[in-house]
Amino acid sequence: MKRLVLISAIFFITIFGAFAQHKSDTAFIIVDIQNNYFEKGSMPLVNPIEASLNARKLLDKFRSEGKMVIHVQHLSKKAMEKYPDVAFGSRIHENVKPMGSENIVIKHFPNAFKETTLLDDLKRNDIKHVVICGMMTHMCVDATVRAAKDFGFDVTVISDACATRDLDFNGYQIKAADVHNAFLAAFAYAYAGVKTTAQYLGGK
Repeated sequence: MKRLVLISAIFFITIFGAFAQHKSDTAFIIVDIQNNYFEKGSMPLVNPIEASLNARKLLDKFRSEGKMVIHVQHLSKKAMEKYPDVAFGSRIHENVKPMGSENIVIKHFPNAFKETTLLDDLKRNDIKHVVICGMMTHMCVDATVRAAKDFGFDVTVISDACATRDLDFNGYQIKAADVHNAFLAAFAYAYAGVKTTAQYLGGK
């Protein structure tokens, strides 16, 4: 009997010790890395493959440490009404494909917090710090980063795990690199710490 009690105690200490080790107040949010932003999609970005592969490196790290991962998937209401089959474009890209146990938040607006479960999901898991990457830097990443900061989260943006595209404004052509860097500079000014994948993985 005593031996059984001892074995049971060791078992529960091991299980709860492992849980405590992996319990974290940090979550990884991957915003809209979906097929539409790649070569065969409706709105291909500049260097989406490179960004998605960097996101995958981060995803692997968070998974290995048992930390919370949230995939954000944008489904456009207009596109769904206009095009009955939007499955391919809206599908999360294979490079960051969710695992069965990972949370997928469906959104219809640039801000991943608007009319979604994201805020409740983070609060329920006692998350204080969010690491964000995804597509596009100037739109859904931007809206989500700013909202996260306004909700009181500590925010880190992974610069080379985000991607965007060339823009046109009043006839002025803005290259994707300039769009990308301008928004990263704005994040760094008041909304987030900005790091590369290597810096984050290296603990810098």
